[in-house]
Amino acid sequence: MKKLVLAIAFMGMGSFVMAQQTTPQDKQAKRAEFQQKMQQKEQEHLAQMQKDLNLNQSQVSQIKELHEKRKSEMKAEFEKNKEQRQAKMEERKAKRAQMDADMKKILTPEQYDKWQTDRKAKMEQRKVAMKEKGMRGGKMMKKPMNAPVQ
Repeated sequence: MKKLVLAIAFMGMGSFVMAQQTTPQDKQAKRAEFQQKMQQKEQEHLAQMQKDLNLNQSQVSQIKELHEKRKSEMKAEFEKNKEQRQAKMEERKAKRAQMDADMKKILTPEQYDKWQTDRKAKMEQRKVAMKEKGMRGGKMMKKPMNAPVQ
């Protein structure tokens, strides 16, 4: 029974991995689509603010400028910290590789394979859980600003 479940899990992961392969053109198209959606959401949010707060055109344009300024500051900060993030990522990779090597020394080949399979399955579960919670996709506020707090 366990072997059957593991075989099904492997097949599922294999098909999932193959479905995730994308080309650079796909990534560019998705990025452009995402940016367009974000601009649309920003406009909708600004329109909702204008309606809820009864803003005039001057206030709307000032708020728009403020948002653009904040966005450019955040982008600059992101670029500034890029090297540090990459260094930390490399450090984590090295630690993970060391952990792998140590576990390989301790476990039998069968135990090591099972441990790897379990790790990959748990990682996939976490990805699915994160996606379901909406942590990827940046859900924006759906209620009007003057809605009562619960």
